[in-house]
Amino acid sequence: MNKLQAMEVFVQVVDAGGFTRAAENLQMPKATVSTLVQGLEQALAVKLLHRTTRQVHVTTDGAAYYERCLRILSDVKEAEESLSRNRASPSGRLRIDVSTGMASQLLIPALPSFFERYPDILLDMGCSDRPVDLIEENVDCAIRGGELPDSGLIARRLGLMEFVTCASPAYLERFGRPLHPQDLVAHRCVNYFSSKTGKVFEWDFIRDGETVKIAGQGNLAVNDSTAYHSAGMAGLGIVQMGTFTAEPYLASGQLELVLPGWTTAPLPISAVYPQNRHLSAKVRVFVEWAADLFLTMPTLAPR
Repeated sequence: MNKLQAMEVFVQVVDAGGFTRAAENLQMPKATVSTLVQGLEQALAVKLLHRTTRQVHVTTDGAAYYERCLRILSDVKEAEESLSRNRASPSGRLRIDVSTGMASQLLIPALPSFFERYPDILLDMGCSDRPVDLIEENVDCAIRGGELPDSGLIARRLGLMEFVTCASPAYLERFGRPLHPQDLVAHRCVNYFSSKTGKVFEWDFIRDGETVKIAGQGNLAVNDSTAYHSAGMAGLGIVQMGTFTAEPYLASGQLELVLPGWTTAPLPISAVYPQNRHLSAKVRVFVEWAADLFLTMPTLAPR
């Protein structure tokens, strides 16, 4: 038995929900499909599928094996792609993960150029500010902000995000404008907390060698960047957000800059992916495309 072929057939049977449709999709005799799956079950000494006259249901062991088969077949295909002459035109499904703000304001508007260049890639984009486990959740590549821990992941620096402090005109009219970071202790600030630890992030300010760290005072904290921006525009407090993110709100007058002259430590932005993905043509071209995209954005480009 060709075990790799049997895995491919088993996956097709699960995806199609039956042997007849799987055989049609594979352009193979139904008897051959059934024989390969039975041989796989015998080799593994487990039952992968419950068969009835009308339907096929995957067993608990079969569901776990199905997920493993998907990973193995994907790795085999990626290894073949990396050594083939068609590396310039990779194909297949690519799972990435990115923050909601980065997705909506940067990546998604630019995706037409990506698909024009790589029309055969099927992109699954997870959009969340929650840190994901790339290995456990089978994510091919993630774009993350901050210094990265030594996790065994491969990382490529894409750029740096600077931050500005701002508030809505309605908030400033009601509560006044802070003139120094220390004034924020008497203001309402919208805080941002870690989805992983629950810890609220401090704000830092730098000017002429002076560094000030502030734990913002306020009655609202969120863990999603889109919600954070909405809270600022709703006048719920002063916010500190990426310059790239704030630019359209500042230009429209929905937000106003406060504490001009005070900067913050820029946040490094990186593309990270598991070591077993470093040969993947799909990951390679996506990271290259993202790096080129960051270079076009003055407030995000690496320096």
